[in-house]
Amino acid sequence: QVPLVESGGGLVRAGETLRLSCTTPGRASDDNAMAWFRQAPGKEREFVAAMSWSGRDTSISDSVKGRVTFSRDYAQNTGFLQMISLKPEDTAVYYCAVDYKFPGRTSTLPSDYDYWGQGTQVTVSS
Repeated sequence: QVPLVESGGGLVRAGETLRLSCTTPGRASDDNAMAWFRQAPGKEREFVAAMSWSGRDTSISDSVKGRVTFSRDYAQNTGFLQMISLKPEDTAVYYCAVDYKFPGRTSTLPSDYDYWGQGTQVTVSS
């Protein structure tokens, strides 16, 4: 598997904004979903949000609803997740993932995604 390449994490203050990026090794179909998960120390990996490449289908966790925006650069095979009004509880390693197996699915389960990024640390100070 060729991993996805993530970037955009960092240290920010509560209330600030971050944009995470995830580049795929090749062009996904319009119905393939890109998802974001996060994992804080000592906790299980948690679903954050997912969107089909076309933008038609989305799933968003209640913990970030109203605070995230998706976008994508088709030419660069890159998807973006912008998070606003960051909170200390958003601190975690964030992972992107792509589901190539079932177009049209925006699953909340990590096991449904077959390609993953290396993770990028997001730390939000109070």
